[in-house]
Amino acid sequence: AIRMRVQLDPLAEITLEANPGTVDSGRFKAFREAGVNRLSVGIQSFDERHLKALGRIHGRADAIAAAEAALTHFEAVNLDLMYALPGQSLAEAEADLATALALGPTHLSCYHLTLEPNTAFAANPPEVPDPDASADMQDAIEAKLAAAGFTHYETSAFAQPGRQCRHNLNYWTFGDYLGIGAGAHSKLTLHDRVLRQMRHKHPTAYLEHAAAGRAVQEERAVPPEELAGEFMMNALRLHAGFPPDLFALRTSLPLQTLLPLLKDAERDGLLELSAHAIRPSLRGRRFLNLLIERFL
Repeated sequence: AIRMRVQLDPLAEITLEANPGTVDSGRFKAFREAGVNRLSVGIQSFDERHLKALGRIHGRADAIAAAEAALTHFEAVNLDLMYALPGQSLAEAEADLATALALGPTHLSCYHLTLEPNTAFAANPPEVPDPDASADMQDAIEAKLAAAGFTHYETSAFAQPGRQCRHNLNYWTFGDYLGIGAGAHSKLTLHDRVLRQMRHKHPTAYLEHAAAGRAVQEERAVPPEELAGEFMMNALRLHAGFPPDLFALRTSLPLQTLLPLLKDAERDGLLELSAHAIRPSLRGRRFLNLLIERFL
């Protein structure tokens, strides 16, 4: 239906997100036939105890079956994993990763558990691994994935050669995107401003407002003084960093305005600066939040 209405690149990456326990092999096959060519499966963990703690509706067998079905019908498959889960040990985190690698995905997203506001975990915080234990998990995950031939190209993303997620790379390089559907977000660069939008979240409200031509619930232009921070918050997630001229291209601001901050971060060992790239150092990647805060 989309291809009938818009000119899509024949090689466009079309990713669908799926959760184990809510899809079966037949539906995966139908998704592939409909034109989806990349599948991302929200595994989170293969450990029954940790899945229960996270409130997931699937178990270990569901997760493995979903991954196997995905890999049967798709050449490009991402599996989402989380670590530093309540009560998780280093050995358990490594076991989750070993199970994922044995399945043969082309891409892995490995996220540190974050206790988000307004969630059950925020209201009743579980006991999670301390920062040192979490760092050990992160180090082990990075080392094992490197040994398995995966490139660590973004803070939480690892890919086999040539299998980086193209739409995520667009987000990290502060590219534009159009959100279509209930709750969808857009970031659009117009001739005089960068615009962020959110569609109505509730499907019924979205349909009612969209029918009247008012699908957008919230819209704001990013103030010029916030553009540099937004750009750096995204681009510094990339281990390869970004070419210096990309900053002006995406923000219409001169990079020179950031030069003192860039030099300070370089002096503190958080950034590596060259004529070809501005990139976080290994130290900068380890303390990414502190690095990004300098530009906000």
